[in-house]
Amino acid sequence: MRKSLRAAALVASCAVAGGALYGAGAAGAGQSTANSTREPYNIGLLVKDIDTYYGTALDANGVYQASPDSPYARDLARLDADAKRYIDKAARKAHHRGEKPAVVFDIDDTLLLSLDYEKRYNYTYNSASWAAYVNRADRPEVFGSPELVRYAAGKGVEVFYNSGLSEAQRTAAVDNLKKVGADVNLDAAHMFLKDAANPPSYLADCATPGAWKCTTVQYKSGTRKHIEDLGYDIVANFGDQYSDLDGGYADRTYKLPNPTYFVS
Repeated sequence: MRKSLRAAALVASCAVAGGALYGAGAAGAGQSTANSTREPYNIGLLVKDIDTYYGTALDANGVYQASPDSPYARDLARLDADAKRYIDKAARKAHHRGEKPAVVFDIDDTLLLSLDYEKRYNYTYNSASWAAYVNRADRPEVFGSPELVRYAAGKGVEVFYNSGLSEAQRTAAVDNLKKVGADVNLDAAHMFLKDAANPPSYLADCATPGAWKCTTVQYKSGTRKHIEDLGYDIVANFGDQYSDLDGGYADRTYKLPNPTYFVS
């Protein structure tokens, strides 16, 4: 379930003011829903903090963009540098052992930035407006993430995508990823999207045709298990939500910063 900034980003606001919102390792630490008897963080101040964090500005086409000089960009650069060092080491070790290393990337706000949508819709979510936005296939990259995809592939690491986008949005997702330079393994065998009408058999515990009951964690961890059942060792899993990362089936997790919404 995707929750608006007002409903679920209050806890993140403190971290926005203090620095990075990501970390490698355990996925669940530090994430909770706002459930306090005290007065919540002021929504107007929170929006200002988020704009400062992203360095939000309108470009010449009237699109809200993050600044490459922002605290957000600096956090991503630190994460990418650590991830590259780790992937290089993990790939060499796996190949020496005759194993098949893999990395898994979420898409929304892990590879493709949705800041313009969040700003235009005041950090609220509507399925129709979101679908229209995704189908335009013109989201900018999350700084450094497409390069990280190419880096992993260049080290002989198999790249997979594990996204909450629907099967109906596959063409738009592929087109958009190509535009930002993440043009690696964009076929159906490597890009896993939600197919509520015809869910895969490996999700049978929570999804049957026409009856999707999987939580985000069940869907994403079940997909990672399927990838490992294919003979791969997922050395790293990247996502902007803790629900992208919880549930196991990855040697290391990388939480990218996203203070604008929360997916349970």
